[in-house]
Amino acid sequence: MPVSKTRKKKGSNSHGPAKPAPKRKPPSPAWYVITMFASMAVGVLLVILNYVFTFFGGWGLWVGLVSLAAGFLMTTNYR
Repeated sequence: MPVSKTRKKKGSNSHGPAKPAPKRKPPSPAWYVITMFASMAVGVLLVILNYVFTFFGGWGLWVGLVSLAAGFLMTTNYR
């Protein structure tokens, strides 16, 4: 009867000793979360105000969209 291969011990591989687990990054500071949500809120507010009151000229829409984009980009680094 054929004999099956034995299992390797956990943590060992054929390339040498196992690497230690990477250290976890600390959670995001409170100012980062506040800035992230404030940026998105200001962006939404500027875009809405641009369409309701057009006295901003053309810059209100662009500043609002950039602010929204910055807030959403900040969410990629949120922990």
